[in-house]
Order: sequence, then C-alpha cells, then structure tokens
Amino acid sequence: MKAIIPVAGIGTRLRPHTHTQPKALIPIAGKPILAHIVENLIDAGITDFVFIIGYLGDKIEEYIQKNYPKITANFIIQTTGKGVGHAIWLAKDLVKKGNDEILIVFGDTIADVDLKKIISEPANLLGIKKVDDPRQFGVAEIDGDGFISRMIEKPAIPKSNLALVGIYKIKDSVALLDELDNNISQKKTTHNEFTLTDAMMNMMEKGYKFKSFDVANWFDCGKKDILLETNSTLLKRLNYDTTKYKFENTIIIPPVFIGDDCKISNCIIGPNVSIGESAILNYAIVKESIIGPFAQIEYAILEKSLIGNDATLCGNKQSLNIGDSTEINFG
Repeated sequence: MKAIIPVAGIGTRLRPHTHTQPKALIPIAGKPILAHIVENLIDAGITDFVFIIGYLGDKIEEYIQKNYPKITANFIIQTTGKGVGHAIWLAKDLVKKGNDEILIVFGDTIADVDLKKIISEPANLLGIKKVDDPRQFGVAEIDGDGFISRMIEKPAIPKSNLALVGIYKIKDSVALLDELDNNISQKKTTHNEFTLTDAMMNMMEKGYKFKSFDVANWFDCGKKDILLETNSTLLKRLNYDTTKYKFENTIIIPPVFIGDDCKISNCIIGPNVSIGESAILNYAIVKESIIGPFAQIEYAILEKSLIGNDATLCGNKQSLNIGDSTEINFG
C-alpha cells in the first residue's frame, strides 16, 4: 500500500500564516497537521509515501526527512492551480502498474477512521461525512447498499449533504490513473481544475464500484476557526501531562501542550492552548489558542488566537492609582 499525500496548496484561507510556511506544517496540539496524518498512517502499517509538494515544498521535504527517516518518502513538485487530480496523476510513475493499491489522504485533513480496516478491505473506498454546506466539497450520492451512485465536485445545487472528506482507498489505481490521464490530455476540468471526482465518475460509468465509509470526526484544517477547534479536540484526546510544567507564578488549566525550552512567567495558560518550543510568555492570559515556536507574548490577553512562529506581541502595561467611584474603559 502506497500513501499519496497532496500538500501543494498555498493555503490562502490561512494567510498571513501561509506566507512563510506551508499549511500542512502549521502546528496543532503539539505537532504540525502533517505529522498527525503521517503518524496515523505509519501506525496503520504504511511505510511508502509520496508527497506532492509545491509552494514552500522544501520545508515539507526537510521536515519529513528529519522526523521520519525510516519511511520511504518520494517528493514530486506540482505547480499551483491544477487541482488534486493533477497532483495524483503526477505520481503515476511511482505506482506499479497492476500492483499498487493507493491510499490518498489530503494534507490538511485529520479524521477519525480505522485506517487498518480501510486498508484491508478489497474494494475502492471513499470517506464521507454529513455537512451543513456541501457546496465547497466533493459531494457523493449513496444507494441503499452503501455504494456511491454519483459524485460531483463543489455543486452549486447539491443533491446530497455527504461530503467527500479527502480519504480515498483506491484498489483499481491503474484505472484511476488512466482516467486522470484522459482528463488531462483532453483538458477536462471542473472549476478550472483537474479533479479526482471527475476521474472516479468516469470509472463508475465503466463499471467500477466505489463503496462509502462514514467518518465520525473530520477536520478540514483550512480555516482558523476549524484549526482551533481541531487543536482543542486533539488536546483533549492526547491528554498531555500538565503536572510536569513548572513555570514561575503561572497557572495551567488543562488541556494544554507546551513545547520544550519555553520561558513562561506570571501567566494563566489554558484551557485548549498549544504553545510551540522556545516561546516566551510573560504577564499573559491565553486560552483556546495556538502559539507558534519562538513567539514572544507579553502583557496580553488572547482568546481564539493563532500566533505564528517568531511573532512578537507586546500589549499595554499600566500602572494605575484609581480613586473611589472611578470608571475607566480601555475598550
């Protein structure tokens, strides 16, 4: 089984953070988004990876090679704006003809699934989840036996609220690559991109079947609010030991993750806070937030905030002598 992870997107919805680092390397709950994905796949027994990289892709390559030296990792460069279908097509020379099954996992998608069970199934499987607004996703229609009867990419008027969550186990990988090749040679696009959805619909029209599996929890980590929600969920699940954190005049309210070599004093941290390595916090109250490595926060109150690597925030420091019946509003 080969895992293909497209991580070439420029992450426009997470700017300004993605001006300087790929979206897949933004930290949540103590490690980058991509690390959660890769480690889940390794735990499921996968050791052969293909990463489709683009914007700031050298940082992804460096991170993977440094932190996961035991896996087989190939890196393919994709130029922007051509879509996930094109990204998977680029890996065609690394997929053994007639042999390799592939598992495609989007590089900004964290989901609760039994990967071992999915890998063991002798079928084409697509993860789905009900969403409130499916117009921004690939959408699947399901028959009574759990097989997909139709799928469409980002429909203006969806006939289903079942979103494709970005986890695809493809048994018939050669057929998929052939359909992607046909679409690319014929310049068949949807919303100006080559999509997996179009290629898989072509396969279905030729008799290939795709079965769905339900995903309990799915986090499409492309927006700040969802990123912070994912951070909170994973912190609760990972349940880091906060008793080991010993900082001067500081209260820790779990769940919290604090990286190595941080300097924290006179603070209230938590709940649901992730702080990267070597950060400096002084006279700060932080909750429901992610603070990047080497950031410096002083005299600040933060809630539902995303602070990037090496960022500095210094708030106002007051020394007041307030008499009776006085009202001061700094808002």
